[in-house]
Amino acid sequence: MPSRPTDPRCPIRLGEPCTLCVPGATGPQDCGLVYLVKSDPELREELAARRRERHDSRVD
Repeated sequence: MPSRPTDPRCPIRLGEPCTLCVPGATGPQDCGLVYLVKSDPELREELAARRRERHDSRVD
């Protein structure tokens, strides 16, 4: 069975596809913005809070 190609999702802009907004990036795996957010404790916590908020709004 042929598999459908998947579009990578942006882990920063929740729910949106990766648009290669950072020059030189080929996807979330080598995006400088993703790296910065994941490596900064405060930004990582803010992203986690937004994910929880988004998840909670979908569950309700």
